[in-house]
Amino acid sequence: MIITISGIPGSGKSTIGKILAQKLGYKYLSMGDLRGEIALKHNLTIDELNKIGETESWTDKETDEYQKKLGATSDNLIVEGRLGFHFIPHSFKIFLNVGTKEAAQRAWQSRDSRPDEKRPKNLAEAEDNLLLRLASDKKRYLKYYQIDYTEPTNFDLFLDTTNLPIPEVVKIILDKIQALR
Repeated sequence: MIITISGIPGSGKSTIGKILAQKLGYKYLSMGDLRGEIALKHNLTIDELNKIGETESWTDKETDEYQKKLGATSDNLIVEGRLGFHFIPHSFKIFLNVGTKEAAQRAWQSRDSRPDEKRPKNLAEAEDNLLLRLASDKKRYLKYYQIDYTEPTNFDLFLDTTNLPIPEVVKIILDKIQALR
């Protein structure tokens, strides 16, 4: 089984994906980390890479093609990224949502964890950065793939993590997966 986890920045995708991979004995891959490496290779932040991607498709293509290959050649895998559900359509597709204020708070608290991200000066800037990233992602995915990645009907499981502790989110997902087996 391949599980794809999409969602809003700050919703817990990476944390939950890693926990699920450990519990299921699956490999975990983050497309956000891959895109971060691409940004750094070009001496850009992820937000600068996203802005370029609004007019130039190369910024997403490497990651998109990699996901297609994973879907065709891999199993027992968790792929965390906005469009995994699209590029690996036979996956179990999860979307993690979160309120904007909570997402900004989480991003602010973990602001030292991503070398490809500009560090916000304060919580208000973290929220502004989040809103800009969401707008850029939606613009790029609509332009190149005609997809609204936040549309609940794209997913097998759509969860709002705003007020859910991580262990509870993991339990809900594992219960849903177990019911499929």
